[in-house]
Amino acid sequence: MPGEIIPSNEFYDYDAKYVDGKSTPVIPARLGALLARKIREIAVRAYTAIDCAGMARVDFFVTKGKAKVYLNEVNTIPGFTAISMYPKMWEAAGLSFSGLLDRLILLAIQRHGEMNARRTSYSPAKDWYRS
Repeated sequence: MPGEIIPSNEFYDYDAKYVDGKSTPVIPARLGALLARKIREIAVRAYTAIDCAGMARVDFFVTKGKAKVYLNEVNTIPGFTAISMYPKMWEAAGLSFSGLLDRLILLAIQRHGEMNARRTSYSPAKDWYRS
């Protein structure tokens, strides 16, 4: 679910994010359906392009007016604080904080299993060179 932040300052700087407590999260973001779909599609493409696994938050800038979309970053370690957008967006999409943690743990276990399934090892026969 897309979210946006209305910063308390001109920019969402350190003070606006952590100090003054006046910035406002808006979930879902105030986007039209077509623009929200376009942003989700780009987010999924960016996530898969870098072979991301588990949690990530894909950040964008959207201009006013003609609403140009700019991919800002794929944040592979998004925050989990009381003000963090990542868990707030999941909660707005219907996944509770504890449910999100459960899902992330299951994804990590699944990814670990996949990585182990691909692992190979090589052990030459002991003393093979002494024939």
